[in-house]
Amino acid sequence: MKVLISGSTGLIGSALISLLTDAGHDVTRLVRSGPRSDDSAVHWDPESGRIDAAGLEGLDAVVHLAGENIGSGRWTRDKKARIFDSRVKGTRLLCECLANLAAPPKVLICASAIGYYGDRGAETMNEGSPSGFGFLAEVCVEWEIATEFVAKTEIRVVNLRTGVVLSLAGGPLEKMLPPFKMGVGGILGNGRQYMSWIALDDAVGAIHHTLITDSLRGPVNNVAPHPVTNREFTKTLGRVLKRPTLFPLPSFGLRIIFGREMTDTLFLSSTRVEPTRLLETGYVFQYPELESALQHVLD
Repeated sequence: MKVLISGSTGLIGSALISLLTDAGHDVTRLVRSGPRSDDSAVHWDPESGRIDAAGLEGLDAVVHLAGENIGSGRWTRDKKARIFDSRVKGTRLLCECLANLAAPPKVLICASAIGYYGDRGAETMNEGSPSGFGFLAEVCVEWEIATEFVAKTEIRVVNLRTGVVLSLAGGPLEKMLPPFKMGVGGILGNGRQYMSWIALDDAVGAIHHTLITDSLRGPVNNVAPHPVTNREFTKTLGRVLKRPTLFPLPSFGLRIIFGREMTDTLFLSSTRVEPTRLLETGYVFQYPELESALQHVLD
């Protein structure tokens, strides 16, 4: 299978390239810069609306993962604009190009996020649940709408709503690990907010499953089947590390560090999501339980 991947240097993109190449697939990267002689890359500039359409001809699949990192830096007005534009405008440019190819791919897997559902307390979400409210929910809604143009063609489109990815190569776990290792980790806020997580191996395994499962289209929740509260996550991480977890970080402290909107959206919001479509189509999770996932990641 010939697969094009954007966001190939990111946490998920890097792991996905390794998985696909090991499985014998031919991987091409969609990149913003680099030597023009690099045959393994196709070039684009989403900010200026330029893309090498000829390089997209004859692909079997496209996995679009590119987007501004939402967890780096405070959410200033400029930062939020970059988060929005990198996802919505970039996706729209790519989709318009794919829809007009002479030899288009059979499938487009476009990243989205469980931020689509917003802060929903203990309510359980599946792919049929409505969108929520707030900045990230609005971004995710527009992100998925940007794929509708290509979804009207014969290309199968999947909107992959990914949760918190557990890895030491990046993401929240990498940042929270140092204080936990020192024994000064603790719950965030009241600890009752739900966290829908997935081990990196399963995050990319689910993408491969989606690539080869023709019945999957539309929204697909890329999360493990057992979400946990922040309190449960904290206790489990402490148990795996054999460290105490006695030092909570209250809401006001988080808001001082990260700002109110970023704190309330990333750290204190509660999103309890089930991977209904993955389970229905036979994906078998390698790490369905948090403790085994953390033991694997931290080994």
